[in-house]
Amino acid sequence: MKLKMNSIALFGTSADPPTVGHKALLNELLKIFPKVITWASDNPDKKHQIPLIKRTQLLSILVKKISHPNLELVQELSSPRTIYTLKKAFQLWPEASLSFVIGSDLAIQVPNWLNAKSVLNKTNIAIAMRDGWPISEKQLDDIKKLGGRIDLLPFKIPASSSSRFRAKPQEILVPQELVPLLIEENLYGLANNRS
Repeated sequence: MKLKMNSIALFGTSADPPTVGHKALLNELLKIFPKVITWASDNPDKKHQIPLIKRTQLLSILVKKISHPNLELVQELSSPRTIYTLKKAFQLWPEASLSFVIGSDLAIQVPNWLNAKSVLNKTNIAIAMRDGWPISEKQLDDIKKLGGRIDLLPFKIPASSSSRFRAKPQEILVPQELVPLLIEENLYGLANNRS
């Protein structure tokens, strides 16, 4: 995977809540990309358990803890639709080569994005392989047929998911720096589920 000096990884997430998988992904992206931008957003295909403002706060705590000069939370990129996020990103970084990062679990959704063809002509799709979520040649072909340029990222993300945490809140599934706020405000019922 060859990157230009002005490459930026764009990683939006519903962060409902951010998990150890999100933390691992951000750390791995920082090893490859000169700049990594993240934000919390509403996913039109998901029902979120806590408000966006609270999910943004959790993601912000994680970004501060990682504390890397090339990692930034830019919440103004947040939109339920990728096309609007990219329009904003091109305004902020007109000279950059943008890579839109998704997990392998979301690859099947890409052809159904609003204005998918337009999105795929504007950016590379960088796919992080998630344990338990293999990707098929057909999924890759469907993206390529719409003009998508795909980079398969050279690492795997642990099989932790926000939905698994929401189903059964456990501290081991989320970064430790988030636990105090999750307990203090009893987000996701974590305070009730402590053993």
